[in-house]
Amino acid sequence: MDTARIAALLKPFLDQPLVPPQLDQISTYIDLLLRWNARINLTAIRKEEEIVTRHFGESFFLARHLFPAYSGMALEGAPSKLRLGGAFRVLDIGSGAGFPALPLKIWAPHLHLTLIEANHKKAAFLREAARALTLTDVNVITDRAEILAARPDRPQADVVTLRAVEHFDAILPQAVTFLAPKASLALLTSTTQLPQVTTLTNVSWHAPLTVPQSRSRVLLIGYRTHAVST
Repeated sequence: MDTARIAALLKPFLDQPLVPPQLDQISTYIDLLLRWNARINLTAIRKEEEIVTRHFGESFFLARHLFPAYSGMALEGAPSKLRLGGAFRVLDIGSGAGFPALPLKIWAPHLHLTLIEANHKKAAFLREAARALTLTDVNVITDRAEILAARPDRPQADVVTLRAVEHFDAILPQAVTFLAPKASLALLTSTTQLPQVTTLTNVSWHAPLTVPQSRSRVLLIGYRTHAVST
């Protein structure tokens, strides 16, 4: 896909433009996604422009708020590590086709990224996408989040992300177990799911941010406030 068109479609979601190498990575990612999608069901969205706005746009909207050193924005109360843009660990649960995790890595190449995806074919796609985009420090774990959450040696992260999750009552307590002290939980969800989310204990939530070009999609970021029992 033409990088100029990608940049134009992403403009509503960003507060500063992406650089040419990032746009090239997105173009490569789209081509790879469409090829794999013909064989396995990675996304129901087939049109390139809709892939850019629905998948990449939403993911980069999250990125600009999580990585303010790169976007110039910071949520009040965000941990200093986030505000300063230091190297830290991001863990994405149920990564599927790689959103928002791989766009986060494109936005902030310094981070250490762990993707949890139980489906072996989707996990294979994620590994191939990381290779094709020349992304380093990316670890794909082919397992279920609830199994990993129960392990004493489970990975710990400074940021845990979730997108397109249906059963919040089950997955959110597991997501919290992956949070390091003072870590962040970032959700891309719908307004109808907000009542379920905000009842989660040990997390202090900021007000939801409406995703551009959407009536019901929101970004919700919370910070772990207390230790989580195991």
